[in-house]
Amino acid sequence: MTLKELKTKWWWKILTNKYVLISIVFAIWILFLDANAWLTSQRELELQINKKKENIAFYKRGIAADQEKIKILKDSAGIEKFARERYLMKRDNEEVFIIQHEDSIKD
Repeated sequence: MTLKELKTKWWWKILTNKYVLISIVFAIWILFLDANAWLTSQRELELQINKKKENIAFYKRGIAADQEKIKILKDSAGIEKFARERYLMKRDNEEVFIIQHEDSIKD
């Protein structure tokens, strides 16, 4: 096919139009080459979505652990155990001995 025959085709006339050529170059630039290109922005958004999903899973595990602690503390025996361990409380007529090892003492 010669150039003369090619110039008579309808699709050649459309593709060689300067506005169509500029539009195609612009579309390629915006989609692939620009700093805010469609492909790179989609990848960044996907990474952000994955990070948010990981945060959701982390906080749901934390909520479940806290709910278990609350469930234990609703019982009076659980509250007593927590107070004895955390705040070193004791009952009347009871002695509490605190044993500290040398490696656990802060200077």
